[in-house]
Amino acid sequence: MQVCCDLEVDVNGEEVFMVDKKTLASFSKRFGGLFGNSMDNSGNLKVVFHDFPGGAVGFELIARFCYNNGRTQITPASVVLLNCAAQFMEMESDGHRPSLLNQTKKSLDGISFWSWSELLVALKECQDLLLSPSKPSLILDKVLDCVVGRLVSPIVASPYTSSSENSSFQCSCDTRSSYSIRNNSSQVSWWFEDLLFLNIDLIGKVIKLMICQHFDHATITKFLFCYQRSRFVTATPTEKCRIMEVIINLLSLLDRNSLSCKHLFDMFRVASSLEKISKHCKSVLETLIGSQLDQATIDFLLVPPPRKKHYMYDMNLVLRLVNAFQNELSCCSSLVRLRKVGSLLDSYLVEVSADSYLTPSKFAALVLLLPDSARESHDRLFQAIDIYLQVHGGICEAEKMRICSALNYAKLSTDALRHLARNSKFPSRIAIQGFINQQSKLENLFEGQKHIDTFSGSISIEESIKENENSDQVLVYAKRVDVPGKTEQLEVQLPGMQFRVTELDKFSGTIHTQIGNIPRTRLSSLGNNARFLPKLCS
Repeated sequence: MQVCCDLEVDVNGEEVFMVDKKTLASFSKRFGGLFGNSMDNSGNLKVVFHDFPGGAVGFELIARFCYNNGRTQITPASVVLLNCAAQFMEMESDGHRPSLLNQTKKSLDGISFWSWSELLVALKECQDLLLSPSKPSLILDKVLDCVVGRLVSPIVASPYTSSSENSSFQCSCDTRSSYSIRNNSSQVSWWFEDLLFLNIDLIGKVIKLMICQHFDHATITKFLFCYQRSRFVTATPTEKCRIMEVIINLLSLLDRNSLSCKHLFDMFRVASSLEKISKHCKSVLETLIGSQLDQATIDFLLVPPPRKKHYMYDMNLVLRLVNAFQNELSCCSSLVRLRKVGSLLDSYLVEVSADSYLTPSKFAALVLLLPDSARESHDRLFQAIDIYLQVHGGICEAEKMRICSALNYAKLSTDALRHLARNSKFPSRIAIQGFINQQSKLENLFEGQKHIDTFSGSISIEESIKENENSDQVLVYAKRVDVPGKTEQLEVQLPGMQFRVTELDKFSGTIHTQIGNIPRTRLSSLGNNARFLPKLCS
């Protein structure tokens, strides 16, 4: 029997099919409603589709189903395409004719028996054919559930037994990546490279489903960092912003202990280079970094400042990160973590204190940022303040007092107190407070004058005079504040100190050359045991 071809179908401009309109209309409600009363018209008709799922390939599968009286082979590779095309053509069951839509749904009942590669092919088909992954889709939900279920199951390991299957899938999905993960990584990350082809919307659905099924958060974190690096290779600036924002929001859903501080800082540097990324996402990322700030090193904090800022580093960022850390700090093991951040901040203060553009108010905000309990010793903090006052000699007394208010004299070593007492850059009240509040250390300070080591022999005549003047200043202030007994003790000790310094000056010439050859050490590397040496003779 001759088949009538009275319908011309243009599919997405790819190909034109000549078909029998009655044959297709008997299975498709869309065709039936489209033709209506013109079904018996003997003239040729033309239909143009602009968004047919799967294009010419999809329409050909539909036509074969109709011409084969409602029978076709449905495989894991074709089920998604047939399902989408059947929905587009409204091929539901009417009770008289076989329904392609019902057949594709029934074929999904055996999805648990599909191989890993078949699942990935179906997932890629969902990505290519579903215009909006955010809309409900039965077939997408089933494929995602099965994919994540395979990953979550503790008894499932890498399904790849040879490189041939791996290579064939990669070619079919066109996922070329510079990250050869599967070959040299642990078993928990064998699937990373397989899912790099997913767009950011589907990644969001996959990760949220993993979280719901209690998948390991540390593994999710590693995958997200890997995905970001891989996708950024070919992404446009707009796509990069979208990818970064989604990943940051996904990271915020994870357990904080699963996050890597180093990777978060790397992501922050990348995000900072994107001009159109939202401020909200950057704020969320800073909160995540702050929660893990005790894992950071000094190099992480040395971030260049924003444009048109003359600071050496972005100090406002450090202020925000430390505040975020304190807000996120839990009661459990809080003191240990707090002291790690205190040590980190002291190293940072030593680095930035020599910045000539650093204002007193900004420096004061940094030194007063943490509570006193964050530091076991205040020597490094004193070291940073000392450097700052030397570089910024023109600041007023009130600003100096505010900066020095961060010091706890009980946590200063005797060397630091000695340096403080003779340092003319510090307010005189600060020097005397150090002596008054540390009476026991003051005794050790004066007692130590009897056992001065070799380095002390380098004190010059000029330094001796300055030390005498500072000592006189201490006595005057002590009398002013009326400290009983302490003034008399200082007066007794002062002549002995002056005589000893005079004797030591005789030896300064002989050791001056040796002391001058001692190499200088970077301030930030001195640590909490930093020793404050007197100035050498000139």
